[in-house]
Amino acid sequence: MLTEDLASAFARVALACTEREHPLHWSLMRVLRLYPMLPENGRIAALLDAHLAPAVLEAELRHFQANPLFERPYGWAWRLELQAEAVRMKARWSRALAPLAQRLAAGMDEFVSAPDPIRTGGHGNTAFACILALDYARASGDLPLELAIKKAARRWYGSDRDAPLADESSRDDFLSPSLVEAVLMQQLLDPVEFGRWLNGFLPSGIGPLAEPPHHNGLCLSRAWCFGALGLQGIAEKHLKAALPHVSEHRLAFAVLALSGAALKTP
Repeated sequence: MLTEDLASAFARVALACTEREHPLHWSLMRVLRLYPMLPENGRIAALLDAHLAPAVLEAELRHFQANPLFERPYGWAWRLELQAEAVRMKARWSRALAPLAQRLAAGMDEFVSAPDPIRTGGHGNTAFACILALDYARASGDLPLELAIKKAARRWYGSDRDAPLADESSRDDFLSPSLVEAVLMQQLLDPVEFGRWLNGFLPSGIGPLAEPPHHNGLCLSRAWCFGALGLQGIAEKHLKAALPHVSEHRLAFAVLALSGAALKTP
């Protein structure tokens, strides 16, 4: 779990980063929600006030309007997840984030109409983007987006069998295509239907994915997926391997892995 000491350490890593990245903003906002008395929280709030100011987000919205495919779908998904976190904690930043989130939610609604998903282990992965967008839809009450994702996921993944686990992963992957697909389907199907689907998708279990990979980002994202799927022992094994090497570039996945299962959200 995300302990107070780890939350404080992660906050210091994020605060030291000079890049304005929304996964880091989300990490800081979740730390703020879970531990409202951390000594770093004044600095966290000040940074979020600066980076999520209305004028900053209005400029970002104009950029997306002028460049409608910019950072699709990974960047879209993290911005939507940032708004989901802000809505859940009733944070003052949610009002400024809302127009941008609504624009990206409309884009996601169109994106999931594609005939096929992107199944890579990198930024283009459709299932991962849908997990975060689904969380936004549920937090914000965007029922049309939730239904569009559910319909698309059934069309894309409903008949999948025998996940190609042996093909994972390339040196560039920081996501497991099979595991993020399973997490998305778990969030959309009732437990009985999901159990049947999972038996066909992973008929022999997780096989080679049980061992932590050398890529730290992949190790952390797998830990998050295993925790979401209830495989806590394997998640802990991955976390033990990855946590000593966490940097700002994959910090959000460490926060996801340590807090997601307990909160029943990403």
